[in-house]
Amino acid sequence: MATVKKEGERINQFITAPEVRVVRDEGVSPGVMSIKDALALAKEEGSDLVEIVPTADPPVCKIINYGKYKFDIQKKSKEAKKKQKSVQLKEIKMRPQISIHDYNFKMKHIREFLDEGNKVKITIMFRGREMAHTEFGYELINKIIQDLENEAATEKPAKLEGKNLSAVLNPVKAKKTASDSEGSSTKKESSENTEE
Repeated sequence: MATVKKEGERINQFITAPEVRVVRDEGVSPGVMSIKDALALAKEEGSDLVEIVPTADPPVCKIINYGKYKFDIQKKSKEAKKKQKSVQLKEIKMRPQISIHDYNFKMKHIREFLDEGNKVKITIMFRGREMAHTEFGYELINKIIQDLENEAATEKPAKLEGKNLSAVLNPVKAKKTASDSEGSSTKKESSENTEE
């Protein structure tokens, strides 16, 4: 039986209410009883009496193994943290007069970031007299958006801010996974037809 008082839940002798409503995970719940009877019942079963709803009248206590209870709570919180993926904003910078090799290299990185579920900010940097021909930057951003139409959606359209032209792209995974699953089922059907 646990005797250490932890922050949050009160257990065993640290429960201050004179009467408590006792519940169990399985089986019939004993109902409302005095704290002495509830502690005796928990001790008889080799478990702990844990106050789970202190604001109720009378407070609700559960007869459980406290160590296992804390472990389950920690496990659930860890799983919840794993499911919460933080989306980061990654930035790719390029010049308006970019070579084909560099363009393909940057596109590879953009696709990797989108596959990881991150947003991508594409920044076209102008220098000097290039500011007189910002249309090259708009053409480049439109080409990138067109090349990524199945993988990304435009969150913020291209906007000129100082000497930089930028746009933000969001990953589109729902459409991609749906089309992949349809494509794989079509491939299976066609392979089955050829085997017959």
